[in-house]
Amino acid sequence: MIPFSPPRIDDKIVDAVAEALRSGWISTGPRTKLFEEKISQFCGCPKTLCVSSCSAGLELMLRWFGVGPGDEVIVPAYTYAATANVVVHCGAKPVFADAATDFNIDVDKIADLITENTKVIIPVDIAGWPCNYNALNEIVVRKDIREKFSPRSAEQTKLGRILVLADAAHSFGAKYHEKYSGQLADISVFSFHAVKNLTTAEGGAITLNLPLPFNNGEIYKYLCIKSLHGQTKDALAKMQVGNWKYDIVEPGYKMNMTDIQAAMGLVELERYENDHLVRRKQIFDLYSKILGEYDWAQIPEYQNEKSCSSYHVYLLRIRNISETQRDLIMQGIFSREVAVNVHFRPLPMMSYYRNEGYCIGDYPVAFHNFSCVISLPVFYNLTDDQVRTVSKAVIDSVKENK
Repeated sequence: MIPFSPPRIDDKIVDAVAEALRSGWISTGPRTKLFEEKISQFCGCPKTLCVSSCSAGLELMLRWFGVGPGDEVIVPAYTYAATANVVVHCGAKPVFADAATDFNIDVDKIADLITENTKVIIPVDIAGWPCNYNALNEIVVRKDIREKFSPRSAEQTKLGRILVLADAAHSFGAKYHEKYSGQLADISVFSFHAVKNLTTAEGGAITLNLPLPFNNGEIYKYLCIKSLHGQTKDALAKMQVGNWKYDIVEPGYKMNMTDIQAAMGLVELERYENDHLVRRKQIFDLYSKILGEYDWAQIPEYQNEKSCSSYHVYLLRIRNISETQRDLIMQGIFSREVAVNVHFRPLPMMSYYRNEGYCIGDYPVAFHNFSCVISLPVFYNLTDDQVRTVSKAVIDSVKENK
């Protein structure tokens, strides 16, 4: 069976984790702080905070910005549940926007969804393909949009406009107009979950790129406290001789990354751009070469003059099929010992959001993209022969079921 997306666990990873275990620092410590610095250097952002997950990072930043009951947050209808769930956790209302043909949020639909209650827009870089950030960032500074903005917290007043909080779970290493993901929005949040390109098993990172008059360094210090129960000193600081005393300044959260996770991340980051991304692009290119021979195959865009993907998920769409046909094609692929997936079921189709009154009929592009897409295996150790095996399984199954 060819798996879908196993993590890259080799001797370098095992040795780094073992070294962290032997060091005595198995929670947040020097490796986590070094990982944060290395991410900031890689992405070109002022400060980075590592956290326990992308979901935790998104919620932490919504709460920092003062999002709560009565507020609205615009999110794509086509995304994983975490993007909207964190809005619900804060007591706010997710407002769904339809997808564009590239799977990402349709920026042209956003302005009409903005009300005086809109506090945040959360774009999502589906499959590692960056959103149209130039257009999105232009919307939030437009005079008519600013005039609608009604701040309800000190941070909202200081920004004076809607916050752009990027769900960059898929896009670590992606580029947009020569800028890396992590500096494309006010704040971006990455995922380092087991299936992501760069993994720390679980975990995530918040990159701060807020404009003046914000001080990203001071915000980082505050977030370190907020993400650790409101505690003014972490374990690393308290280990200094005579520095044990600390205070609790607010009822914060438990969202910190561990040094065991950071040890994995440091190894992965060192070889990410010149090794890991190179191999993933080769896999994308080979899929495109093989499947591009068929009229029914809609090949995903993953590189052009302005954008470059992180090659996280290969989203193959089959032209002129129904959702039922897509499911039959997937079953045929499974029967050939190949694991495939679907990214994602649009959130208005999920029971919770459907019961909240959202209707998939209001998001026709999101539904169309979902109904005909199949996510193909992409992982570092996938061989060219396995790519050919996957492609043949897809081709044969389409012939049988289309």
